[in-house]
Amino acid sequence: MKTAPTTRIRLALSLLLFIGGMLVTLSTGCSSNANFYHLPPLEFDQVDYQYPVERAAVRNLEVGYIDVGSGPETLILIHGLGSNAKAWLRNISSWGEEYRVIAVDLPGYGYSSKGDYPYSLSFYGQVLTELLDGLEISEATFVGHSLGGQIALVTALEHPERVSKLVLFAPAGFEEFTRGEKQWFKNVMTVELVRDTPVRGIAENLHANFYDTPVEAEFMIADRIQVRGASDFEDYCYAVTRNVAAMVDDPVFSRLEQISQPTLVVFGKNDGLIPNPYLHGGYTQDVAEKGVAALPNGELEIVPECGHFVQFERPDVVNPLVLEFLRRN
Repeated sequence: MKTAPTTRIRLALSLLLFIGGMLVTLSTGCSSNANFYHLPPLEFDQVDYQYPVERAAVRNLEVGYIDVGSGPETLILIHGLGSNAKAWLRNISSWGEEYRVIAVDLPGYGYSSKGDYPYSLSFYGQVLTELLDGLEISEATFVGHSLGGQIALVTALEHPERVSKLVLFAPAGFEEFTRGEKQWFKNVMTVELVRDTPVRGIAENLHANFYDTPVEAEFMIADRIQVRGASDFEDYCYAVTRNVAAMVDDPVFSRLEQISQPTLVVFGKNDGLIPNPYLHGGYTQDVAEKGVAALPNGELEIVPECGHFVQFERPDVVNPLVLEFLRRN
């Protein structure tokens, strides 16, 4: 039996949500707020981040970042797939009271340069370490969400002298995929599919990242709709597709035993994206425990009544948890 094209697209994008990234915008469905349809278009660097955004030249590109606090240690915050530095808006001020906090826009996203870059996990690790060079920071705690967690792990493996500690929120890379599953993800994820997705599914997919979507997350819907009109929106779509390929092409599970840094791993108990319910099924805690057991110096926290976007959904739990971990280590 043949499947209708719309159904195939819906299924494909729904499945892609469950590779552990922040694809909050890539499906069809029905928006929960009709007012979103009338928002004016914005360039990526016109989006309000609620903090000043600085830019640093790294290689042949610019990296946008928020820089708050002046503590003796530095935290580098790395967002997930399809997101940006605003993913940390409910954490920055708390952590910034004791530490220097730098929340980056990865190349391909937000205020950072977009273009024909490698977009591999190693590429991002090199960009981040060179950003540290430019800011005269010798080492930092790498804090990553989803895709950002896998980038942090790869950076710890390839540049261990630059990563003092790791804090990973629902990290990609713990869940393993077969060769066929990896190829399917790469084949289905095209620039056209991302670019031409209609508006009405954005809210629906945002909610998939949460157990109980906080009202504070509504800006994510508005921002994503508005940047559809950005002059470099197609370059952003290209970055998203290449990041999907990078996550499946650079698995880290078999190398976790090489990571010696103190590592805090935090998952929401009700994460709807990890493990992939279509391909694998099972329980988030099983994936989390398996990954942390492979880390020589890892510890795990499971946050009840919480979804994939754990640091944004439950800052009341997460913010003091991270501070207590950093003080101990």
